[in-house]
Amino acid sequence: MRNHEPAEAEATIDMAPLIDIVFILLIFFMVTTTFVKDMKLELERPKASSSVAASSKAIRLFIDRNGDTYVDGEPVRLWLIQSKLRDLLSTSASKVILVVTDEGVPAGKLVEVVDQARLAGAESVGVATKKEAG
Repeated sequence: MRNHEPAEAEATIDMAPLIDIVFILLIFFMVTTTFVKDMKLELERPKASSSVAASSKAIRLFIDRNGDTYVDGEPVRLWLIQSKLRDLLSTSASKVILVVTDEGVPAGKLVEVVDQARLAGAESVGVATKKEAG
């Protein structure tokens, strides 16, 4: 009687489920990542020592040194800011607006824009600054 041992089965790892999981994770992280799109305006932001980091989900409203206003990269007249922001706030989960302005913009213009943002229904309106070294 000869002892017949079964041939050892070669141990292999199936890579297909591993690749599937990696692609699913990749898609998940791509979908859940938020991208902040800033405009290509050359702005010299005002300085403040009490500044804090802004939410990446905030709607950004830009005022350049000429006093022109932009929402989502599109120029917007002062009297249309409220309706444009109201539309954006109705579809956005965050009700925060961040006003990014140049240091040379008159205070009156900034107050008008902030007022329009509040009238549009924003819960919080902030002004972007450059953190001052203290």
